[in-house]
Amino acid sequence: MFNKLKAACRADWDAYVQHDFVRQLAAGDLPKACFQHYLKQDYLFLIHFARAYALAIYKAETLEDMQHAKAGLGAILDDELELHVSYCADWGIAREDLESLEEATATMAYTRYVLERGMAGSLVDLHVALSPCVIGYAEVARWIQAQNFTVLEGNPYRSWIEMYSSDEYVAVADAAAAYLTKAGAGLSDADLARHTKTFREATRLEIGFWQMGLDRAM
Repeated sequence: MFNKLKAACRADWDAYVQHDFVRQLAAGDLPKACFQHYLKQDYLFLIHFARAYALAIYKAETLEDMQHAKAGLGAILDDELELHVSYCADWGIAREDLESLEEATATMAYTRYVLERGMAGSLVDLHVALSPCVIGYAEVARWIQAQNFTVLEGNPYRSWIEMYSSDEYVAVADAAAAYLTKAGAGLSDADLARHTKTFREATRLEIGFWQMGLDRAM
């Protein structure tokens, strides 16, 4: 299902994966202040995505679906948030700064969209809205690794690139794609059309999140 959604939204998907923010990350010339702004907003992003996985538990109709959502929620609350705080500290961003952040418009737009799709739609709607982030970051890192202009030696963003191209993260992304494929089995044409619209809109909001980092916009 994920590949079908991506193929149906190819122009938007490529604009997301190949965004100028990503290109500058790959080349190592993204301004530090832009990356710091992105990291701060990504902290808030993670908090809202934890809420989205909590919503997925509520929306689930099977124990298997509940366990899948619980794993995502636990990964964020038990590991990813603390790792993110530690990573931010390496970039000169204190925990206290993260806890008093003002939320950027792009952060609000994407995270609230995901939650709205989960509230108004089905469990599949919610996971489709999550997928450009969860699966997309692995594809972004893979694309970076494949470019001839990518510089790893001496690149200040090398750890970010390697984190999302790691076997551990690729396994997370692959599991999310497999879950979507299973959840999307037997969908009607009308359902697939709805999910394609959600996927396209979520991908565009991801583009807006990159642009927010690049512009340091609020």
